[in-house]
Amino acid sequence: MRKKQIVIIGSSDDTVHYDTAYVIGAFIASNSWILITGGRTGVMEAASKGAHDNGGIVVGILPFDTFNDANSYCDIVIPTGIGFARNSINVLSADVVISICGKSGTLSELSYAWQYGKPIISCVFTGGWSQRIAEEPIDDRQNGSTLYAAYSLDDVFSFLYKLIQ
Repeated sequence: MRKKQIVIIGSSDDTVHYDTAYVIGAFIASNSWILITGGRTGVMEAASKGAHDNGGIVVGILPFDTFNDANSYCDIVIPTGIGFARNSINVLSADVVISICGKSGTLSELSYAWQYGKPIISCVFTGGWSQRIAEEPIDDRQNGSTLYAAYSLDDVFSFLYKLIQ
């Protein structure tokens, strides 16, 4: 049986939400799910460290063309060489997408997740696009994508259990 894959998206320069990302990464690992991120710094590195420290498998899908640019907690590194177009690959790799804060790169991933009909857990309590997307969805399409507004870590965990059965 295929292991479930959870993608965490968020800014590469975000250190404010390090602990949040770390705890969610650890939770993913403790449930034997696979963590996928953009493989870089900030939120991606914090989540990767949380999963790594708890025995999880971490996949980093990089926008660059070398392995060297991945954070040190990635077990599997996929250098795409396609820049931020790789955001589409990140989202397509997900059974569930979790958004932590976020800037323009996160917004593009949220848009892809919405277009592809992926369930999105938006950490409203972290601000950024994660808060904004919960207040006003991208558009009014009914394309199968479902947005779950998480107001706490407990909400994130509850939604994950609900979505990953």
